[in-house]
Amino acid sequence: MLNINDIKIAVIGLGYVGLPLAVEFGKKHPVIGFDINQHRIEELKSGTDHTLEVSDEELASAKQLEFSSDINELAECNFYIVTVPTPIDEYKQPDLTPLVKASTAIGSVLKTGDIVVYESTVYPGATEEVCIPELERSSGLVFNKDFFAGYSPERINPGDKEHRVTNILKVTAGSTPEIAELVDEVYNLIITAGTHKAPSIKVAEAAKVIENTQRDVNIALINELAVIFNKMGIDTEEVLTAAGTKWNFLPFRPGLVGGHCIGVDPYYLTHKAQAIGYNPEIILAGRRLNDSMGEYVVTQLVKTMIKKRIQVEGAKVLILGLSFKENCPDVRNTKVIDIVHELKEYNIDVDVYDPWVDAEEAQQEYGISPVNDIANLENNSYDGIILAVAHNQFVEMGVEQIRALGKSNHVLYDLKYLFDSKLSDIRL
Repeated sequence: MLNINDIKIAVIGLGYVGLPLAVEFGKKHPVIGFDINQHRIEELKSGTDHTLEVSDEELASAKQLEFSSDINELAECNFYIVTVPTPIDEYKQPDLTPLVKASTAIGSVLKTGDIVVYESTVYPGATEEVCIPELERSSGLVFNKDFFAGYSPERINPGDKEHRVTNILKVTAGSTPEIAELVDEVYNLIITAGTHKAPSIKVAEAAKVIENTQRDVNIALINELAVIFNKMGIDTEEVLTAAGTKWNFLPFRPGLVGGHCIGVDPYYLTHKAQAIGYNPEIILAGRRLNDSMGEYVVTQLVKTMIKKRIQVEGAKVLILGLSFKENCPDVRNTKVIDIVHELKEYNIDVDVYDPWVDAEEAQQEYGISPVNDIANLENNSYDGIILAVAHNQFVEMGVEQIRALGKSNHVLYDLKYLFDSKLSDIRL
């Protein structure tokens, strides 16, 4: 079995999860960061990370970190960490294609004694049912005889500069007790918050997938309460503030549920549940409700425009924010796009402005071209303004400057409670 002093790490996938991990390990151990995107490799070699998860200074501090898009250069490695995305397809079914391809690639260079650890979020059993057979097929080696596996679910929170990979407690697991111990020891090289060694890979997989499922269901409840309170003419934020004075009330807020975790992970669990003959009612109900919030937001906006005698068809609406969360450039699975599509169903002209988002990426992902500069937004231009993402820049603009972008008669929808309720026309 490998000794911790002999490991050479390869991190497969250099996105929001993989790069911070590679950088931290690269400060202490030889690491090769691998990605199939040659442009990404060139960017990182130049010392810059466009996702902003790692600063130029942090990147430079990882003295033992190298980058490559050539899988053959990983042959000298013996501890592989897989951090590729696990999205869902158009039918909301798990898309394990990136995971399978990564396993195939690793199998082509896998050697006797090597360990492959997966961090990608999956349903319980996926590592051993999908990934391991692919490693065996590609390598010709036998699992738990020639090579071994582990699982340590990622807990990266994009854009969060307080909760980083090193100070978030890490769950670890291995395919044998000895491998579990070694995997745990390796992660403890960089995780200052400590680790929790799960008794099996399946337990670790299940723990990860329910973390975000729990959050999803809780937010769905609050979203439903917001719909109810809106119909009753009660301000939801005021209700939640009052209820929050009780010590055990959970501080969830209503809103759009997008991103690569909360809006995706529950479908991995429900897929597996259905595969074993159980139909998960609460989880899927929460998903349906959260996925419907973009349509609900537009319905509320249109109703308010009609009440203010604003012509809906042909109206012009500005959406402030496109990323899936505040102060982050990540547009993966953003639900703001649902608002864009729904507004266009009413033949409303839509402008989107987000100072964090790369315009080229927005075009590639969603076919929209955001306004690239706040100076290009003309005052007195919009019939409706939706504050969709709570970026610091929008808070700093202040409600008066935001209002100035609207016509004399317009609707301001403060989706994120950025300002006092009296300063907007609608809040969720």
